[in-house]
Parts: sequence; structure tokens; C-alpha cells
Amino acid sequence: MTDPIADYLTRLRNAITANHRVVEVPASNLKKEITKVLFEKGYILNYKFIEEEKNPQGTIKIALKYDPVNKVNAIKKLIRVSTPGLRRYVGYREMPRVLNGLGIVILSTSKGVMTDKEAKSQKVGGEVLCFIY
Repeated sequence: MTDPIADYLTRLRNAITANHRVVEVPASNLKKEITKVLFEKGYILNYKFIEEEKNPQGTIKIALKYDPVNKVNAIKKLIRVSTPGLRRYVGYREMPRVLNGLGIVILSTSKGVMTDKEAKSQKVGGEVLCFIY
């Protein structure tokens, strides 16, 4: 697999399309941090890191968040921005906006994985991983 982050986002996208409640993805440190950001911003209901003997990294079990009335998912779109073949880096001054500030940008910075608003407040730029809204 050449792009594990794209695989992670595709698994989430496919689970949302199929109206699954829970999705399991292979874990890595970057995926764990992205999952924490999604939970903090309210895009997923809950998550759990599962350690396994056969897989040293383990898996991440993610409970997706749906509206109880009309069964619409909290995540409308997941877009991978930076790919292994074409990295996209931004400084804190030229931070992209998603849906005029309604969505979030997840960045990998020197201070860890964070959203665009956190990176702007800390005045740090980095690699744009994905757009979520």
C-alpha cells in the first residue's frame, strides 16, 4: 500500500456510504492522531485502539456519528489533499479554508497533527493531509 492515509479515509467513506455504525482500520501513529482530531471536533462518536498479537500496530475501531432523527452522518465529505507523489505544504499565513470555515483542514506539523485553526493560533505550517466537512 503506497498511501495509508488515503486507505484510512476510503475505509471511512465506504463505511459512511454503507451506513455502518462501526469501522475498523489498521492503526499507525498518524492515523491515531487523525482519529483523535476527528473525535475532538465531533465528526465521530467514539474510537478505541485495539492492540493485537498478530499485528504489532493494532487496529482502530471507530464508531461513526449519525443524526438520530434523519440518520445523516456528521461527515459529508473526506478529501485527501497531499499525496505521496505530490505533497502540499502551507505556511500559517496561507492556510486553506474549507466551506468558508465550516469544515476543517487536518495538518501534519512539527508540533503534531492538528486542525487549521490550531495551527494558525500557534503560528505553524505543515503538510495538508485532508479536508473534512
